[in-house]
Amino acid sequence: MPFDKTVVVPLDPDATFALVTEPERLRRWQTVAARVDLRTGGGYRWTVVPGHSAAGTFQEIVPGRRIVFTWGWEEGTDLPPGASTVTVTLTPTANGTEVRLVHEGLNDEQAARHAEGWNHYLDRLAAAAVAGDAGPDEWAALSQPLDELASAEATLAVVQRVLRDLTADDMSEQTACTEFTVAQLADHLAGSITTIGAAAGPKIEDDPAKPVEARIADAAQQALEAWRRRGLDGTVTIGGNTIPAPLAAGILSIEFLVHAWDFAAAVNRTVTVEPALSEYVLDLAHTIIRPEARGAVGFADPVPAELTAHPFERLIAFTGRPLTTA
Repeated sequence: MPFDKTVVVPLDPDATFALVTEPERLRRWQTVAARVDLRTGGGYRWTVVPGHSAAGTFQEIVPGRRIVFTWGWEEGTDLPPGASTVTVTLTPTANGTEVRLVHEGLNDEQAARHAEGWNHYLDRLAAAAVAGDAGPDEWAALSQPLDELASAEATLAVVQRVLRDLTADDMSEQTACTEFTVAQLADHLAGSITTIGAAAGPKIEDDPAKPVEARIADAAQQALEAWRRRGLDGTVTIGGNTIPAPLAAGILSIEFLVHAWDFAAAVNRTVTVEPALSEYVLDLAHTIIRPEARGAVGFADPVPAELTAHPFERLIAFTGRPLTTA
């Protein structure tokens, strides 16, 4: 039973093709993270929402006109990667481009689930085509994180939104971390991602020449994919120290969410984060940031925060940031 839906977007076919194939564009309406090898036979992996990644291969690519790719979910057994097929056809119209998406190879139950998802994301595609960005996706908020990796994916979505479209002038702004400007904090965050990602196996490629949002997103995608392959069992080695794998992976959530606040405070932006996600990361912080090691890992003493404060504020206070600068 195929899913078949058409929307019209106010872009020409080439711009629309970029919106549905390029990682930087996909992150503006559909994915938290994306890897794309855009060639016939090339693979892709999209973290659509935290804890759920779709994967497959490209079967046909006609730039500006048509793309066909296999589809399935890494986490499921009823529809694994490659088990179904998605065809996106782009047709020029007087008002822009008609986007027709057909998803085949689904049983009735799968079709119903995917119809809900595709309707949600095609609406966001249309919004992104108008505004350039569909805005925060409530599906990426992950109100109930299940483990350290799903939390890392959810907090990555938060920091990416803060970093999006930073200007050259923004990069010289001072952050709450007194030793870091925005540019220097981006270097620090990229270094943390590559180090923690490499603990899961492969070397993580970092390109400082990219715009900061793309730089962090692309490095984080590699790191999180490596951790998904490895899993959370056993121990890993970071900086010569052997630590439990969940502890190492948990550091990513703290890095993403706390530094999202640092970036936002520096450039006068806001951070949108669900209370449940903040509470989860706060629990991680209490486990990982031990009193005897705070200074060694770059955290000042905690600052006071009301117990009734938003858990995100309590997280920021626990890491030694003065809330009055937010």
